[in-house]
Amino acid sequence: MIDHAHDLDSVREATDRLLSAAAALDNAAVAAPSRLPGWSRGHLLAHVARNADALVNVLAGRPMYESGEARDADIARDAARPLDVHLADLRESAARFQEEGARPADWSRTVELRNGVKDSASRIPFRRLIEVELHHVDLGVGYELENLPDEFVRREIQFLADRFSGNPTVPPITLTGNNGHTLRTGGDAGTPVTVGGSPWDLLGWLAGRRDGAALEVSGGSLPALPPL
Repeated sequence: MIDHAHDLDSVREATDRLLSAAAALDNAAVAAPSRLPGWSRGHLLAHVARNADALVNVLAGRPMYESGEARDADIARDAARPLDVHLADLRESAARFQEEGARPADWSRTVELRNGVKDSASRIPFRRLIEVELHHVDLGVGYELENLPDEFVRREIQFLADRFSGNPTVPPITLTGNNGHTLRTGGDAGTPVTVGGSPWDLLGWLAGRRDGAALEVSGGSLPALPPL
């Protein structure tokens, strides 16, 4: 069962970690490239702030973004701001998300995200947690996949396995962690493969943050995954 209140607390903690890391930067570092191709650290910080507001929209029953073009334009507009403006925006947008999350609501209701994707309202705080945690790693400031909380790593691997489950472009995959835990993902067509390794390497590959070179593959080659 999803505990949205627990996840809101986790979002608050993860946001505090991100803010502390970002506060140690300077304007030159914010303008430098992040680990995401084509994006500076400023692009990432702007995206995290605008995502908070977008998820407020989702919880309030409004469209997540006005349009895909408007989403991209907002990020591009805000990317070059000085560090202090980024930090203030991150704090204020995070506070708006927490305030919306604290309102009495039917957390079992279905809400709509981008591109017609639907989910339970109760999962929105975890979706926000994914944004904050993975983009903290993407900043490239010393916070690595291995630094992520164990609970988050376990749940995000499950979340991504569920996301790729039934995808006809992905062959049948059995994921095996070095803790012995096994998950099934992918579609039904193609040669089944087993992919094993540390939880951080599995997460990195599933989330497009690592190339999977550290993983062990049996039954075939490492499958190519569609972008998230």
